[in-house]
Amino acid sequence: MSTTTKSYKDEQGKPIDQKLYRSMIGSLLYLMASRPDILFSVLLCARIQASLKESHLLAIKRIFKYLAYTPLLGLWYPRNSSFDLHTYSDADFGGYKLDRKSTSGTCQFLGNMLTSWFSKK
Repeated sequence: MSTTTKSYKDEQGKPIDQKLYRSMIGSLLYLMASRPDILFSVLLCARIQASLKESHLLAIKRIFKYLAYTPLLGLWYPRNSSFDLHTYSDADFGGYKLDRKSTSGTCQFLGNMLTSWFSKK
């Protein structure tokens, strides 16, 4: 999913089962701990919880298809690495076009290994 993609409300689509959508989002949220490559896409889809349409479900299925074709990607921490701690953060104040809320995030690296991250709207 492109980083310039904004979540959207689909007024014309066919409604879907909210329980199915939320269970799929829950599975992906659990998996994000070891797969930071899906972090942005999952959080973008998780923002939409009301008036779910078929287009939203297709976005979730696209993430699952990506996971099926990239099973070897994930976090890996080798034994012989340095212990230099680096922290990065970023904020987008009011950049979300639908409700003008801010988004911020941070990540911490121990050597060249990602140890912690978060993103919050």
